[in-house]
Amino acid sequence: MHTWTWKKAGDAGSAQTSQRAYLTCDLLAPWNHGFFTHAWWPSPPAEITPDLDPSATAYRVKQVHGNCVLTPTAVDHYQQQRQQQDEQFPFPNADGLMSEKAGQALWVASADCTPALIADVKTGAVSAVHAGWRGTAQQIIPVAIRQMQQQGSQIQDIRVALGPAIDGEVYQVSTTVAAQVSQTVLSNRLVQDSLTDTDVDHILIQVQAIRNPPVLEDNQEGRARLDVRRVNQLQLESLGMTEGQVAIAPYCTFQTPEHFFSYRRERLKKVQWSGIVSR
Repeated sequence: MHTWTWKKAGDAGSAQTSQRAYLTCDLLAPWNHGFFTHAWWPSPPAEITPDLDPSATAYRVKQVHGNCVLTPTAVDHYQQQRQQQDEQFPFPNADGLMSEKAGQALWVASADCTPALIADVKTGAVSAVHAGWRGTAQQIIPVAIRQMQQQGSQIQDIRVALGPAIDGEVYQVSTTVAAQVSQTVLSNRLVQDSLTDTDVDHILIQVQAIRNPPVLEDNQEGRARLDVRRVNQLQLESLGMTEGQVAIAPYCTFQTPEHFFSYRRERLKKVQWSGIVSR
């Protein structure tokens, strides 16, 4: 079992005096990191980063529910081009970031989707990923890890913390969505744009036979309950990662209104940020 701890702002040596808290995981203890609460809204990453590391440079993207993972260099290049063209689109479309050197603070936003902070205990490299059901269906976390591997990371050295997100027991989706997402953990997954009713039924029967299945039945016809973080965990296991390398936060955004925004609960376009600083 992994330990999750609340920290007050300023614990990382920042000059900030706010008493707002953020959540940390012992799995990522060597890195300055945090899963921040709605109390920090609407402060952007550039304003929150000093609470993790006053010397770090903040990076973020415009999240689009895909599986693109960019580097800070790509973000800088995009912003330089936009400045030259005098266009008002400050951040490139993507749903993940991967560090290139020390002192880079990588951020993702969420309000029910899964924020994943990833780190390499040998190289110090990190990634931050936004994994909603669409991104999870496109296996964005494995995409980020494969990109880290291309830069020298080894699977046994990677650690992943899946932050506060909506729990499967309260996340109702269509059976088609549940099948699209959960089939990614099957060895005989279908690779096609659309699923027939027969495909959906076949996938869900297989998925529900998994230990601690990521899909639960729902009383409403054509609906199911989907545990996106469990799907992400199973995707990581398929890469060869052990349970000890992955931690899941014991908080559901939908059921913890005192700490987190939930789009499903409030239908408001508000978010909380999650970030990690490379070493």
